[in-house]
Amino acid sequence: MFEDLSLKLDTALKKVTGQGKLTESNISVTLREIRRVLLDADVNYKVAKEFIEKVSVKALGEKVIASISPGQLITKIIHDELTDLLGKDQKEVKLNASGITTVLVVGLQGSGKTTFAAKLGKHLKEKNRKVLLVAADVYRPAAIEQLELLGEQIDVKVFKLDEPDAIKVVKEAIQYAKENRNDTIIIDTAGRLHVDEEMMNEVSSIKELVNPDETLFVVDSMTGQDAVNSAKAFNESVNFDGMVLTKLDGDSRGGAALSIRSVVGKPIKFSSNGEKLDSIEPFYPDRLASRILGKGDVVSLVEKAQEKIDEFEIEDLEEKLRKNKFDFDDFLKQIKVIKKMGSLSSLMGMIPGIGAQIKNAQIDDNALVKVESVINSMTKKERGNPKILNGSRRKRISAGSGNSIQDVNRLIKQFNEMQKMMKRFSKGNVGKSSLKNLKFN
Repeated sequence: MFEDLSLKLDTALKKVTGQGKLTESNISVTLREIRRVLLDADVNYKVAKEFIEKVSVKALGEKVIASISPGQLITKIIHDELTDLLGKDQKEVKLNASGITTVLVVGLQGSGKTTFAAKLGKHLKEKNRKVLLVAADVYRPAAIEQLELLGEQIDVKVFKLDEPDAIKVVKEAIQYAKENRNDTIIIDTAGRLHVDEEMMNEVSSIKELVNPDETLFVVDSMTGQDAVNSAKAFNESVNFDGMVLTKLDGDSRGGAALSIRSVVGKPIKFSSNGEKLDSIEPFYPDRLASRILGKGDVVSLVEKAQEKIDEFEIEDLEEKLRKNKFDFDDFLKQIKVIKKMGSLSSLMGMIPGIGAQIKNAQIDDNALVKVESVINSMTKKERGNPKILNGSRRKRISAGSGNSIQDVNRLIKQFNEMQKMMKRFSKGNVGKSSLKNLKFN
């Protein structure tokens, strides 16, 4: 996420790193470079100009105290301004404590709108809401079929009619929700390849009928300024409450994310970072600002881990680490947890200082599938006692898993390195050199 932007900002900030103090001259040189970086990232021209002016005013007015370097100070100022640009505070989706909460999902075709509706349904279901998904895109049978399939995956009812009238579909869905005690309705509306009058009129009519608690505009963050322009057009017609940035994990530049809130004047409420139905996160401006500046997002990483890891499993793992009894069964459990947390690249990007280092690295999530197949081809005895994995056993595992003997040898070597690292880690004696040598291939 935003790898190009992060790397270029890091390069620009090095111009003041090591300087004795902030001066008008070195601030000017640094900010000129940062302005160029923002424009290269497809950030709106006016947004970039105002951002640089605010940073300049703050930087010139600050005094560098002895314990803080000029580089640290200007990075802190840029972080604060990025946070402000992205919306300052996290904005919750409004949920009624009693009665029905209605969420209207709007956006262009191909933005990930239907998938987001299902992701939001799963997210709210986990908050003990009884969700009803409504297939109101009556023009595309594929959209209705997609929503039904996604609804089955998350065990959420999808309401549909063999009816080309979206207004009628929504009316009957509301009645169905009342009769079946659904407390949350998520309406997936029709999208087009471009903004047109017919679509806007229909969405406006549905909004007038429903009077939703939330109208969320879903936008593909990878489309840059096109995303900003379509958001502006939708807001002028529909007056939505918040935005959702999809495909954020594939956006290396960040132009839409950095421009859209400032231009449209509405908060970003969610981001979507992959195809999996649990790859949805409430949007935290300060956390994204940290990631853009290469400072990681440890809070989100810990939250993801807490959601997926059982407390008793953690205690059991800690005990095994203390006794140096971590084996391939434990390794397999941790791989399954990691897969639940999201893609490897998105997780690595949350670790401070890692983002720039993995910019050109090929991080393949299928590598974990290969690791699983090798471990699953081991006997229970072999998984519990890796020391017995001699040549003939490795050859059998290779044939059984469909991997080369080199793949098997590489995994066992990496596992041995991990065991050593974890042994040092349990004693509080692990450093960067240990982490640097640990890779998944």
